[in-house]
Amino acid sequence: MRTPALTLFAASFAALSASFALPAAAAPTPITLDQAMSHPDWIGTPVEDAWFSWDSKQVYYKQKRTDSPVRDTFQASSTSGKAQLVSDAELPKIDSGDVVYNRNNTRMLVIRNNDLFERDLKSGQLVQVTRGATRIGNAQYSTDERSVQYRIGTDWYVWDRATKVTGPAALPRAAKDPNAPEDDNYRATELRLIEHLKRQKDDRDALRARNDELRRVDASMAPTPVYLGDKVTLEASSLSPDGRWLLVVTAAKGADKGRAGKMPRYVNESGYEETEDVRTRVGRNMPTAHSLKLVDLRTNTVKDIGFDTLPGIATDPLAALRAAAKKDPLKGNRPVVVSGGRNAIDWSSNGANVAVMLRSVDNKDRWIASVDLRDARLKPLNRVTDNAWVNYDNAEFGWLPDNRTLWFLSEETGYSHLYTLDSTGAFGATAARALTAGKWEASDVRWTSDGSTAYMLCNHEAPGDYEVCAVGAKGGNVREVTKLDGVERFNLSPDQNKLLVHWSSSYTPVQIATVPVSGGAATKLTDTRSADFKAREWIEPEYVAVPSSAGGDPVHAKLYRPAKLEAGKKYPVVMFVHGAGYLQNVSKRYPVYFREQMFHNLLVQQGYIVLDMDYRASKGYGAKWRTAIYRQMGHPELDDYLDGVKYLVGQQQGDAANIGIYGGSYGGFMTFMALMRAPDTFKAGAALRPVTDWTTYNHEYTANILNTPDIDPEAYKKSSPIEYAQNLKGHLLISHGMIDDNVFYQDSVRMAQRLIEMKKDHWELASYPLERHGYVQPEAWYDQYRRIYQLFERSLKQK
Repeated sequence: MRTPALTLFAASFAALSASFALPAAAAPTPITLDQAMSHPDWIGTPVEDAWFSWDSKQVYYKQKRTDSPVRDTFQASSTSGKAQLVSDAELPKIDSGDVVYNRNNTRMLVIRNNDLFERDLKSGQLVQVTRGATRIGNAQYSTDERSVQYRIGTDWYVWDRATKVTGPAALPRAAKDPNAPEDDNYRATELRLIEHLKRQKDDRDALRARNDELRRVDASMAPTPVYLGDKVTLEASSLSPDGRWLLVVTAAKGADKGRAGKMPRYVNESGYEETEDVRTRVGRNMPTAHSLKLVDLRTNTVKDIGFDTLPGIATDPLAALRAAAKKDPLKGNRPVVVSGGRNAIDWSSNGANVAVMLRSVDNKDRWIASVDLRDARLKPLNRVTDNAWVNYDNAEFGWLPDNRTLWFLSEETGYSHLYTLDSTGAFGATAARALTAGKWEASDVRWTSDGSTAYMLCNHEAPGDYEVCAVGAKGGNVREVTKLDGVERFNLSPDQNKLLVHWSSSYTPVQIATVPVSGGAATKLTDTRSADFKAREWIEPEYVAVPSSAGGDPVHAKLYRPAKLEAGKKYPVVMFVHGAGYLQNVSKRYPVYFREQMFHNLLVQQGYIVLDMDYRASKGYGAKWRTAIYRQMGHPELDDYLDGVKYLVGQQQGDAANIGIYGGSYGGFMTFMALMRAPDTFKAGAALRPVTDWTTYNHEYTANILNTPDIDPEAYKKSSPIEYAQNLKGHLLISHGMIDDNVFYQDSVRMAQRLIEMKKDHWELASYPLERHGYVQPEAWYDQYRRIYQLFERSLKQK
């Protein structure tokens, strides 16, 4: 027997399904919940990889077939946009988006199907360098450009264009040198007493010495392996373009990686329950420190590079917390890892200079240093330090064509900007030149081949408005090249006259266009949206700036509401919280949360207003905005959402008595914090795949913000929703995939047990046996959002 409330809800849900089944012309947003949560192919498959042809006249791109995992390749004129399918027979003749140019843009290396090719950009000739290779990495031209260097696994190879010969260039080995003398008394005694053994050893040594002499003058001979010892593991290596040096990153062998988790899987083809190994928790496996070794490949001499020269390396920024937790102080230098953006190590094209990006394991310092190749010594060039944490994004750097000027991105002013620096000066003696400045972010830098101009992504005009900008190598005016509002990424054409731009908008998935580097109108090459999707009328989000009670900058947000509010009516409110913490959702781009955007359309159609906020910690607003949550996750962000409630009630006719909130991952965490730390404000919430206790999450993300549980337990207690469970008053839905290997299902189970023990009412746990962190099956998406909709209908509309 149904209660009156359930009968009323059933009627409203039936009405919802019926109203959205009407023809497109009958409603401004003709979308059913089933359609919104169905496989996104119905929207139209977006453009994926895209690249210019070698002569810059054509553009190639890949696109997924509808209802199929197969990708097709299409060809379009870079000026007209008329596209056609590339036949299978033509595929071997084209390139890919994974290319490396030589200094003058007359040749390029292409990696396609895990093999390496070279294209002559004057004649168009394509030559295959490898066939059937395993994954190739770090393809580059030699200093004289007569050969090509590349890495397979830990080994480096070189291909000579003239002879067409391929051979090893450097063979680093994490093993003992089998020919190295051993400090062994028995061996020494035998060699002293037995003349025959002594002669054999001397003969072997003489032959090796002679072969080493010949290798130095005879390039046709293969190099011998470089033995780095059996106490290390090889983490990375980088070969100098002149073939002289190898810079190797190592870690201590056998480092404790902490106790891994065991995740049960209940639904399997075998019919039996199974388990899957998953990551360790924060603080249980501190990142393994790195070491640097410099190898002279002419002599196979190996030298260790110390970190003593890095400014601040011996100072522990966590010393006070460590002392308060009664932990032993750190001794000596802080551990360091080699970690960068596209590359953590970058050589100048002449092989004379190399730059390395390093981070302290506590991630409160980032250094860029060059290496004195003669003395095997680091020379610091730039340091960024932050009492909270240094951003992992915006970590790009490299050398300009003069082989002495380093360019890099840095947040030292509080925003990511582009700098250049003469590497010949002493640290701190030569000031870096800022090429960009202001309250906006520069990223994804591409230089012209002559080093005269840098192109970059920028949100120059507004935090959520991304274009391609250009600036000269000496600084000056920053020029916006594109006017597309939602640029995602871009490439420069081989002739350097055009940009190939991936762009999107609120209801347009990623498409491509070409734009002259001088600026002007974009030639849009694709529109892959389906006719059904394009025919629908969508609610364009209104971009609003919510005043902040914390002072300073407002909180940028997207508002979904009826075009005209009814006079005197109060609207129930739903607030959406994006995931990842450090992510930007209030932009002009196609949202990661495109399903949620359609759901917001549906909610507005049913009488709600919806606010989607870029709360503090979100991307695109500078370092201060990002690090406001240091040691207090869920506190500044909740203040921002409470400010959002005030804004909606005060300016948008929001109903203060009926406020709901939902989100996934970090958004699920924030839903808990809202319901449990502001229980009198938020009446209902849906926490999807939520973090409930930060001590169970991963190290790389969590330790940045909360340090580690052993030295900063109060930060974890203050930031974990499970510590506030006793405050729950409202209606709560917890939804979680049972094989989530990012935020473990255990998080929701532990919260459920906590709520059971506290005898809490009006909550439920929905579990999805075959879903991970990002749901895949349309049925799971539908079931989850049906529950969210039902939650809001029964709790925000019933009087």
